[in-house]
Amino acid sequence: MALLSRLHLQDRSENKLTSAEFLQIKPTLTHEELSESDLCSVYLHKLFMLDYRARYIQAQQENTNITNVCMDVETDDFFAPVENLSIISEQTNIHPLDLQMAVFHCSDSFLKQKMVTKLSQCQYALPLLVPDPFTGDIECPLWTFRQIQKTWKKSETKDNETVMTMKSMSICKAETPMVLCFRLGSLSGSKSQLINTLINDRHSTFFHRNCPGSSEKRLLLDGVAEIAWYCPSGKPTDSFSDCVAFCNLHGDGLTHHKQLQILMDKASVNVVFVKTLDQNNQSSAVIKHSTFKSPKLLIAVDENSGNEAIHLRKHKYKVGLKDRSQSDVSKELRRIIKDFFSGPHKSFKLDSMSVDKHDTSCDKGFSSAETIMTIIKSVSVSDVKTKFLRCQGQLWHNWSKINKEPYHLKGNIEEEKFKSLNECKKLREYQVKVSSSELMRSFILHLSSLCQTEREHFLKWTQILLDDYVTDRLSEILESYNQKWLEVLDLKKKSEDLDQKKRTDIFKELKSKQYKLADISQDLQSATCGLEHIFREMAQIYEAHKSLDKPPGQGPTDWSKYPELAAELMISGHPMELMDGDAGHVPLTWISGLIDQVKQKLGNKKVFVLSVLGIQSSGKSTMLNAMFGLQFAVSAGRCTRGAFMQLVKLSEDMKKEFQWDYILVVDTEGLRALELDGNKTIHHDNELATFVVGLGNMTLVNIMGENPSEMQDVLQIVVQAFMRMKRVRLSPSCVFVHQNVSDVSATEKNMDGKRKLLEKLDKMVQLAAKEEVCDAESFSDIIEFDVHKDVKYFAQLWEGSPPMAPPNPGYSECVQDLKSFILEKAKKSPGVTLSEFKTKVGDLWNALLNENFVFSFKNTLEIAVYRKLEVQYRNWTRALRSEMLKIEEKLYRRITNGELDRVDFRLLHGEVYKKYDEIKDLMSMYFETEEDKEMLNQWRLQHEVKLKHFLDELVQGLQKKLNNVIEQKKASKEVEEKKYVFENILLQKSKQLALKLKDNLPDDQTLRKQFNSDWETWVSELTRGLKPPEKINLEQDQIQAISEQGFEIDLITSRKQLQHFKRMSEHGDYTEYVGQKHHASQWDKVKMALVLYGHLPHEDKEKIKNLITDVEKQASEQIKQRPVAQRGYSSSYLSEMSFSVISSITEFESQLKYPLKKEFKVDLILFVFYRTQRWISDSHSQFLKYNDVCTYLEMICEKLKSSMTEAVCNQTAIDIAGDMRCNVPAFRETRLNLEKHVLKSLAEKRDFNRYIKYITDQKTYTETFIREEVETLLRTEYKDKCSSFYKQKISNIQTQVLHALHETTKGNRGDINMWLQEFTGSIQYKLTFGTIDPQNFTDVKDFDFLKEEIEKDLNSISDDLSHLSVNKLKWFRQRPDQILIDQLCNCCWETCPFCTAVCTNTIKDHEGDHSTPFHRSPFARDRHYRTSDKEFVTFCTTKVAGDGSFCPGSSNRSVPFKQYRCAGPPYDTWSIVPDLDQESYWQWVVCTFQTEIEEHYYLKYEGSGAIPIHWRSITFNQAIRNLEEMCR
Repeated sequence: MALLSRLHLQDRSENKLTSAEFLQIKPTLTHEELSESDLCSVYLHKLFMLDYRARYIQAQQENTNITNVCMDVETDDFFAPVENLSIISEQTNIHPLDLQMAVFHCSDSFLKQKMVTKLSQCQYALPLLVPDPFTGDIECPLWTFRQIQKTWKKSETKDNETVMTMKSMSICKAETPMVLCFRLGSLSGSKSQLINTLINDRHSTFFHRNCPGSSEKRLLLDGVAEIAWYCPSGKPTDSFSDCVAFCNLHGDGLTHHKQLQILMDKASVNVVFVKTLDQNNQSSAVIKHSTFKSPKLLIAVDENSGNEAIHLRKHKYKVGLKDRSQSDVSKELRRIIKDFFSGPHKSFKLDSMSVDKHDTSCDKGFSSAETIMTIIKSVSVSDVKTKFLRCQGQLWHNWSKINKEPYHLKGNIEEEKFKSLNECKKLREYQVKVSSSELMRSFILHLSSLCQTEREHFLKWTQILLDDYVTDRLSEILESYNQKWLEVLDLKKKSEDLDQKKRTDIFKELKSKQYKLADISQDLQSATCGLEHIFREMAQIYEAHKSLDKPPGQGPTDWSKYPELAAELMISGHPMELMDGDAGHVPLTWISGLIDQVKQKLGNKKVFVLSVLGIQSSGKSTMLNAMFGLQFAVSAGRCTRGAFMQLVKLSEDMKKEFQWDYILVVDTEGLRALELDGNKTIHHDNELATFVVGLGNMTLVNIMGENPSEMQDVLQIVVQAFMRMKRVRLSPSCVFVHQNVSDVSATEKNMDGKRKLLEKLDKMVQLAAKEEVCDAESFSDIIEFDVHKDVKYFAQLWEGSPPMAPPNPGYSECVQDLKSFILEKAKKSPGVTLSEFKTKVGDLWNALLNENFVFSFKNTLEIAVYRKLEVQYRNWTRALRSEMLKIEEKLYRRITNGELDRVDFRLLHGEVYKKYDEIKDLMSMYFETEEDKEMLNQWRLQHEVKLKHFLDELVQGLQKKLNNVIEQKKASKEVEEKKYVFENILLQKSKQLALKLKDNLPDDQTLRKQFNSDWETWVSELTRGLKPPEKINLEQDQIQAISEQGFEIDLITSRKQLQHFKRMSEHGDYTEYVGQKHHASQWDKVKMALVLYGHLPHEDKEKIKNLITDVEKQASEQIKQRPVAQRGYSSSYLSEMSFSVISSITEFESQLKYPLKKEFKVDLILFVFYRTQRWISDSHSQFLKYNDVCTYLEMICEKLKSSMTEAVCNQTAIDIAGDMRCNVPAFRETRLNLEKHVLKSLAEKRDFNRYIKYITDQKTYTETFIREEVETLLRTEYKDKCSSFYKQKISNIQTQVLHALHETTKGNRGDINMWLQEFTGSIQYKLTFGTIDPQNFTDVKDFDFLKEEIEKDLNSISDDLSHLSVNKLKWFRQRPDQILIDQLCNCCWETCPFCTAVCTNTIKDHEGDHSTPFHRSPFARDRHYRTSDKEFVTFCTTKVAGDGSFCPGSSNRSVPFKQYRCAGPPYDTWSIVPDLDQESYWQWVVCTFQTEIEEHYYLKYEGSGAIPIHWRSITFNQAIRNLEEMCR
C-alpha cells in the first residue's frame, strides 16, 4: 500500500482506472514538474504515444529530508580513504516495473488490454503470469493479449530451396515454441539482459538491473512472468527461422514454485540460471527432478563456470558465464536452441493457458459474442456479407450510383430524374425487405440489452473472434493473389523476347490470368468483414426505413433506436464511419441521426475538427493513434477505407484555455491507393480531399518521405481542395507533415526542403487555378500559411527494421510536438457546434454530388447565420423607421400649428442621432458577442455602411416630405385668410340676429328656422363673388391628353371601348403589339414574319412586360407628387403623364429590333390613366371638401375632434404595425418567411388570376398580400386589440388636453387671445390643432366657464372616438399596411434569369450572388420549345444538374446549363444550386392549373413537354410541406 500511496493510487484497487480518464487531452508536464503523483498519468501518456522511454521516467522525490547525496571534502590526497561521507536517501526511486505493475493492478480490463497492446508495439515483454499483491493468487491475463497481432516470415528448406511464408495472426492463436528462462537462487549478473541478446541485442525487451532507473528494491515484480516473441523478417541475419516465444520469470524460481511449474509444463526449452551447479544444493534438485529427465531442451547456465557449451546428453547442455563475453554466450545459446528447433519439438499457444481471473462482464460479453459468431460461422467467410449484411454490398453500391445520376442528367431531364428517384426508392424498399437478418437481430438485441461494461466486452470479443475467423481465409486469398501476380509478371517478361505469333498466344494467357486476378480481388472484398461492416448495416437499415417514412419498430431491435446506440458508442470512444469506403458515399440520413443523438446526450457541444490526408500507407492512422490514443485500424496492405470520425474529450483543466469541448478526429483512406479491385480514380481522391478539407478546422497533410512524385500527387489534390474552400468562403488551416525523414535535426536541409515545398505548392496553385477558374498565383493566396511554422518533419517510425524494431523515440517526440502545435493553433479557433458539423457534412457532400463543386456548394450554416443577421438588420432598420415615424408625427404637428417653416437635414439628423447611436451599439454588440461572430465578421463593415446609408435615405425622404407639407401650407395661406374673413362676418351677423331676437324670444323650432334661413342668405351673399370649384371630366381630359401626342381620336376611342388596356400587365404574349420596320431588308421582313407567325422570343416579352410595369410605377409616383388634394386637379397633369409614357416608349424602341404599334402606345397611356384615375378622383374630392366655404364653416366646431382623431389613428397605426411585425407569422423574421406565406396564401386561394398577378409583378402582389392580410387581421383578431389601442391613445391625449386647459386657465392674466395662444401652444406637440382667430370673442372673460364647457365637449369627443371603426385607420397618413410594406418590401427584387423567381435577400443592395429557394416552374417565364407550342416542364434547379444548354437572350450562342454563369449578366450574378427535392409546390401548381396555363400562354403540356405522371400524385399538403422545407 505504501507504493500505491506514493503513486496516489491507494483508492484505485477497487475503483479502477479507466481508458476514458487517460484518453482526454491534458496539460503536458515537463520532467522538472514531474512528481510521484503524476507518474501514473505521464507513464500511460507516453506509452500510448509509443514512446518506449515511458518505462524509464523518474519523478522528483516527494520526501525531501535529504537534500544532497554526497558531501564536499577538501583534501590534497586523492587516494586517501574516506568513510561514511555518502548519505543515502531514506526513500529510493520507484522501480520502473513497480510503476508498470502498480498501474496494471489498478486498471480495469480495457485499460489493461490497451497497456499490454502498446507495450507489445514498443517491443517490450508482456505480463503473462501475475500474482495478486494482496491475495497472492496467480492470474494469467489472457484477455489483455487479445488485440495483439504479430506478423513474421517463416523460412524453411524444400527441395534445396528456401521457401518464405508470410504469417499474420492474433498472438493468442499462434503456435510457437516457448523458451523459458528462470533462475534458481541469486545471481550477480543479469539474466534478463542476456535473454534480450537472444531477441534483440539493440533493445531491452526485458527490463534488467542495468536499465535506467533500476534499483535493488522492487515490490511488485518478483513472481511476475513476462513473455515476448521473436518474429523473423525472412532475412539471412534472422536468429531463428520461425516465431519463438521467450518467457522470463522474475525473482527466484525456488520461491515461486507455482509459476515455475506452470511455465515448465508449457515450455519447449528451459534455460535455468544458477550461481553454481552443485548437486548438493536445492537448485540442483529442482533441475534433476523437474527437467533433466524431460525430452525438452535444457540449458543450465552456470555463473561460476567458465566453460563453453558442454553437451551432457541428448538435449541437455551446460554453459558457463564466468570470464566470458555476453556476446559469445548469446551466440552459443542461440545455436543450441536453433538446432533443437530444427527437429520435432513441443509448441505453445497462449489460448492453452488457464483462463483469466473471473470477470462477470467479460464472461457475459464473450457469451454474447459467441452467439454472434455461431450465426456467422454457419456460412463461409465469403458469404457472410451476402447472407447476413444484405443492405450493403451491391444494393448499397447500386443505390449510391443511381443517387448521383439526378445530378448528371441527360436527355429528357424530368423523365430521367423521376426514373432515378424511383429506382432509388425501389432499392430502399428492397433493403427494408432484407434488413431483418438473424445476425443483425441478434447483434442489436445484445447491443441494446447489455450494460455499458458488458457491451464494451461484447464488442471487443466480437471484433476479436470475427478477426480470427476471417484472417485465415484472407491469408489464403492474399497468397493466391501474390502467386497469380507473379505468374502475370513472368508472362510479361517472356513476351518481350518472343515473335509476334507467340506473343499473341502469351497475351491471351495473360488476359486470362488478369481476369482471375480480378476474381481473386473480388473474393478478397467479400471475405473482408469486421465490426465496421455490421455498423454499416445498421446505418443502411436506418436510412432505408427513414427514407420511406416507415413506422418505428417494437422492442430492442427498433430501427429508430439505431442512432442512439451508435451515439453511445461514439461518446465512449468508438470510431464511427463517416464515408463508406466501399461505395464511396456518405449516408447523410444516418450521420444526421447519429450526430443528433450525440448532441442530445452531450448537449450542442463545440468540436474542433481535425482531419488528415495523405498517400496510402503513409502512417496517418498510426500518427493519430499515437497522438490521441485512438483506435483507428492500422494494418499493412489494406488500410483505412473511406473516412472515420472519433471524439476526443478536452479535460476540465484545459477547457478554460479553449473555446471548444472536444476534438473530432477524421481519419481517411489514403490518396492514390493501389487497391486490388482497381476502382480508385483521380475523381474519387479529389472528392475525398475536398470533403475532409471542408470538414476540418485544420487538416494535416501527411507526406511519406521526400519522394518528389508522391509529393506532387498529394499536393495537387490538396491544393485543389483548399482552393475550392476559398471560393466557397470556408477557411480551414493546414499543417504539412513529412514523415520518415532521415535527419529531422538538419536545419539547413530542412529549410531547403521547406523552400522546395513552397515552390511546389505555388506551382500546384497555378495549375489548379486554371481548372477551378480562380485568380491565384501562390498558396498564400488561397490559405493562411507560414512555411516556417506549418511544415513539420517526422523521424522514421521504427528504430531499426520491423518486425522486431521498436518505435523510434524521436517519432514520439515529433508526435508530441505536433500535438502541442495543433493545440496552440486551436486555441484561436471557435470550433463548430455539433449541429454546425452535421450541417457542414450535408452541404459538402451535396455539393460534391455535382460536377461543379463551387457553383453547387450551398453553405447552409453560413446561410443560417446570414438569415439571423438579416432578422437583426431588419429589427435595427425597423427601430430607425419607428423612430422616424415618431419624429414625423412630432414635426408634422409643429408644421400644422405654424411652429416650423423649414426642415433641414441637420435638424432631422439631430432628432434621430440618439436612437442611431443606440442601434450602432446594439449592432457592435451583436457582431462581437454572437456565437458565430467569426463568420459574421465578413459582413460587419458592409452592414454598418448600409445602416448609415439607410439612415441618410430616411432623413432625406422625411425632409423632402415635410418641406412639401410646409410649401403646401404656404400655398394655401391666401385661401385660409379668406376663410377667416368669412368666418368673422358670419359670426358678427349671428350676434346681430341674437340681439335682434333677444327681446322677443320665439320657441326653439322658430328660432332654428329663422337662423337657418338667415344663415343661407348670409353665406350666399358672402360667396357671391367667389367662383365655386368646378367638377372635372376625366374621360374627356384623357382623350384630349392622348390626342396631343399625335394619335387619332377614333383610334383612342376604339381602344378605350375594347378595354384591353385594363389587363395589359397580365398578358402572356405581346405579339399583336409588334410591327415591322419600314426600311427593313426583305430577309429581315421574312424573319419578322416568322416571329409574328409564332411568338415573340421570351426575352422580348419580358422586356415589354417590364416596360409596362416601370412606366405605370413611374406615372403613379409622378401624379402623387402633384398637390391635387391641396390645390385641386388640373388637366395638365394628364398631359405630363402621356408625354412621359411616350418618351419611355421611344427610348425603349431604340433597343428593339422591331417597333411597337400605335395600339400599344395608346393602350399603355390608357393603362396608366386607368391605374391613376381613382387616386386623382379621391384627391380632388378631398380638395372640394376642404375648399367649399359652406362645408368649411360647418366644420369649425370639429377642429378639436378631427385633430384628436388624426393623432389617435396615426399613433394606433404605428403600434398596430409594430405588434403585427412581432406576432403575425407572415410578417416576422426575414423576406424569405414572407415569401413562403405569400405562396401558401396563393395555394389556399387556388385562384389562377392571382398567380398571374404574382408572377407578373411580384413586388406589387406582395404589397397587395400585406394589405389584404392587414385588412383581414383588423377585421378579426386585431379588432379588439385595435379598440384597446384606441382607448389607450384617447385617454393619453384627453389627459394632456385637460392638463393644458387647467394650466392655461390657472395662470392666465390676459385676454382671450393670450388664452388661446397659450392653450394651443401647450397641445401643439400632440395635436395638429389649427389656429382660431379670437377677434370676435374679445368679450369672453370667464375662462373657468370656457374651460368647463370645453371639458364637457372633450368628454363627448372622447366617447365618440372610443367607438372609432378600424376602417378609420385607412384615412390618415400613417397606415399599418403601408408601414409594414415600407419595412418588408424595401429589399432585393432581382429575378432569376431562368424562372423569374425573386431573390429573397432581405437587404436591397446586398453583396454576393442573388439566390432563392423558391425557383418556379418554367411557365412563370413563358418558357417553351422554340418553333413549337410545347411548354417546358423542367425546373432551372434541375437543368443546372443536367447536360442541356440554352441560348442567353435572343442570341444563338449555346451555353451549357452547368456553366450558366458563363452566359454573363444577369446569369453570372445568380447562385442556382441543384436541388432535386424542392420542387413539389410548383409541380402541384402546374397540375392544378394546367388548363388555365395552357389557355393563358397558348401552349400545350404534351410530347417532350408532357407533365410527368408522378407530379399528379402530389397533394396540397405535400406542396405546403415542401414550402416549409425550403425555408429551413
